[in-house]
Amino acid sequence: MPLRVTSRTVTTRILGLDPGLRVTGFGLIDVLGSRLRYVASGCIRTTQNADNALPARLKTLLDGVREVIATYQPDLVVVEKVFVNVNPQSTLLLGQARGAVICGAVSCDLPVVEYTALQVKQAVVGHGKAAKEQVQHMVTRLLTLPAAPQSDAADALACAICHAHSSQGIGALVGATTRRRGGRMLAR
Repeated sequence: MPLRVTSRTVTTRILGLDPGLRVTGFGLIDVLGSRLRYVASGCIRTTQNADNALPARLKTLLDGVREVIATYQPDLVVVEKVFVNVNPQSTLLLGQARGAVICGAVSCDLPVVEYTALQVKQAVVGHGKAAKEQVQHMVTRLLTLPAAPQSDAADALACAICHAHSSQGIGALVGATTRRRGGRMLAR
């Protein structure tokens, strides 16, 4: 993981992405030792009309992610994994939006890490069944923001926070690949 060195602390900038075809949230944080610092957040929006078919909307997402990366220079990208929706068409469209944002990140030569919504909520709120409002509230508190960010941006910030928390714990000690034997974690 590329790192930035400030006056006394090693800093990693994480870009979290919450993919959606209409609205993709983004959020950036800096990890300064064990502290988190808010950098920026917002949304990449696409519109659906007769002149703006699916490929054009996916290009908007791809270009939007590239623009955020060029502006804020993150070290890595965290993306929320797709969940299976009741409506298969919605799941397919979400998967395509996810593919566009991941391609935007890898085309900028950035590593991409993925977490499920359950993992993100568990890391940020403390339980995987948290409501969106609870995620917004905890993101606001953890980053000491003056007001809650928009819902999609809060979810993206939560993805970044999830990775920051997981990379500071046992995951940082054992590395990327582990296996379990007899209740113990062993590095491969």
